[in-house]
Amino acid sequence: MAASIRTQRIGWYFYDWANSAFYATVVTVFLGPYLTNVAEAAAVDGKLHVMGFTVNPGSWFPLMVSLAVVLQVIILPVVGALTDTSHRKRRLLGMFAFTGAVATTALYFLQVDLGNYLIGGGLFVLANLCFGASVVVYNSFLPDLASPEERDKVSSRGWALGYLGGGLLLLLNLLYFSYVKSTDGPVGLAVRIILASAGIWWALFTIVPMMMLRDRPATGTTPGRLKTGAAFRQLWSTLKHMTGYRQTLLFLVAYLLYNDAVQTVIALASQYGQEELGLGLDTLTTAILMVQFVAIGGSLLFERIAHVTSTKRAIMISLVIWSAVLFAAYTVVSTEAHFYIMAAVIAVVLGGTQALSRSMFSQMIPHGREAEYFSLYEISDKGTSWIGPLVFALALNITGSYRAAVLSLVVFFIAGMIVLANVDVGRAIEEAAD
Repeated sequence: MAASIRTQRIGWYFYDWANSAFYATVVTVFLGPYLTNVAEAAAVDGKLHVMGFTVNPGSWFPLMVSLAVVLQVIILPVVGALTDTSHRKRRLLGMFAFTGAVATTALYFLQVDLGNYLIGGGLFVLANLCFGASVVVYNSFLPDLASPEERDKVSSRGWALGYLGGGLLLLLNLLYFSYVKSTDGPVGLAVRIILASAGIWWALFTIVPMMMLRDRPATGTTPGRLKTGAAFRQLWSTLKHMTGYRQTLLFLVAYLLYNDAVQTVIALASQYGQEELGLGLDTLTTAILMVQFVAIGGSLLFERIAHVTSTKRAIMISLVIWSAVLFAAYTVVSTEAHFYIMAAVIAVVLGGTQALSRSMFSQMIPHGREAEYFSLYEISDKGTSWIGPLVFALALNITGSYRAAVLSLVVFFIAGMIVLANVDVGRAIEEAAD
C-alpha cells in the first residue's frame, strides 16, 4: 500500500475520532437535560411562547432534534451534489466541521439565569446540521481510500476510532462532572465547559484530516464548480436514474428498516432502564460509557466475521443478535446486572452493524456520485429515525408496558433481514460499475 494512501487513511480515521465527541457528549448525555433547564427557567406559567405557539419546556430539545432532522432531509442531498461537482472536498469537509465545532463551543454561553433557550436551540440545530453535512463529505472519501476488498477493514477501523475518541472525552467529562458535584461546585458552569469541550475537541482533531487527506478531480457534472443550480440538476438526475440501480435501492430500504430500530434502541434504552427496571442515572450513564468502548471491539470483531463469511452475512448475523437482545429485554432482563449484559451485547453488534453497512453501501454507488448517494444514506440514518420511536410510543400507549414497546421494534429487524436477504450484492456492484 502506497504511503500516501496509508497517510490519508489515518487522516480519514481521525475525523471519526473528532466528530464522535459531539454525539457522545453533547447529544447523548449533557445537552438535553441542560437545555431543558434553560427552557424551564425562561417559561412563563410553565410554558414557552415561540412564534405564536405554546410549547412545553420539556419538549424544546426534542423539537430542536426534529427540526435538525427536517433540515438535513432538505439540505444533505444538495450537499452531496455539491461535493460531487467539486474538486475541493477537503475544503467542504473543513467548512462544515469547523462551523459545527464553533456552534458547539458557543453552547458555553447557554445559561439558565439568562434563559436563552432560543440561542441554545439554534446553535444545536446548526451544529447538528453541520455534523450531518460533514459526514456526507467524509463518507464520500471511502471509495477513494480503499478497494472493495478493503472497505470492511477501513470502515470498521474508522468506526472503532470514533467510538474510542467519543468515549475518551465522555469519560473525562463524566469524571469532571462527578468531581464538581461531589465538591458542591457550580454544576451549571461545569456543563457549559463540558459542552464547549466537545466543540474544541471536534475542531482540534479535524486539523488531522485536513492535513492528511488529498483532493481528487471532480467526477460529477460541472467539475470544479460549486454552483447550487448545477448541484440541484445533478441531484434530480440521480433521483431520476436511481431506478436503474434496483439492488442499491433495495439495500437502502433494508438499511432504513433495521437502522431505524437501531437508532430507536440507542435513544430509548435509558428510558427503558429507568422506567421499567428502576435504574438510577449513575447506572445508565456508566452503561452509555461502557457501550462506547465495547463497540470498538465490536466493530473490529464483525470486520473479521465479514472476512470469514461475507459482509452481507455478517450484517445478517448482527440483526439476528439485535432481535435476540430485544426478546431478552422483553422476557428475562430484570436487574442491573442484566441491563449491563444487554448493553454490552448491544455495543458489540452496534459497531459491526454500522461499519459494515457503510462499507457494503460504498460498493453499490455509481462512480462520480459518491457524496450524493451517501447523502441519501445519511438521510436514511437521521431522516427516518422518527418511525421507530413512534411505533415504540404507540405500543407503550396501547399496552402500558415498556417491555412490549421494546419488543415491537423486532418487526423492523425482521423486515430489514427479509429485504436484505433479497439484495444481490454482486449484481449491485455490477450495476454501479456499468
